[in-house]
Amino acid sequence: MKNFKKACCQATLIIAVIVGTTSCMNSKPEDTKEVAEEKNEQKFDNKITEKDAQFLVNAAEMNMEGVSLGQLAQLKGGYSHVKDLGKMMEDQHTISLNELIELAQTKNVSLPTLQTEKGKETYTQLSDASAKKFDKMYADLMVNEHKDAIALFEKAAENSSDSDIKAWANATIPVLRTHLDQSLMCQKQCEKK
Repeated sequence: MKNFKKACCQATLIIAVIVGTTSCMNSKPEDTKEVAEEKNEQKFDNKITEKDAQFLVNAAEMNMEGVSLGQLAQLKGGYSHVKDLGKMMEDQHTISLNELIELAQTKNVSLPTLQTEKGKETYTQLSDASAKKFDKMYADLMVNEHKDAIALFEKAAENSSDSDIKAWANATIPVLRTHLDQSLMCQKQCEKK
């Protein structure tokens, strides 16, 4: 029963992240990444611990974006290889986000609870792209973002002061490399068409 409740809580958080709704339509809501960063700054006096918290916040932002853009690729992608890449991204970034939520809870680290402003802007840019341009834009974005993610995770795996965070970063790097390889193949297929 405890695992069921935990799974329900995680599923609720993921749904909230993906939907990204706000309660106030006329005022600009505060970016949930900034809120999480402020909470973490108040909790952690030690700069090393604050760096670990920032890594988890950045990883959460990347995973949320991977999920939402993966869903968009499945809806808007013109080619099957783009839709397949989107499905893989949604599935694997959901798993990674769940692992991250559990890890952050054990470390008392606050994470963004909704899609960040950067994530919303990227989603809008892709969503507004013509059907003809979408596939290449999505593939190019996945290549660039996974190169950045690998660099971020390698840095955390090397420099984190927390053994659990270091282990999670190390375990995630091969998955990110697979994502990059798949994104590069998708990108090449899009360039041929």
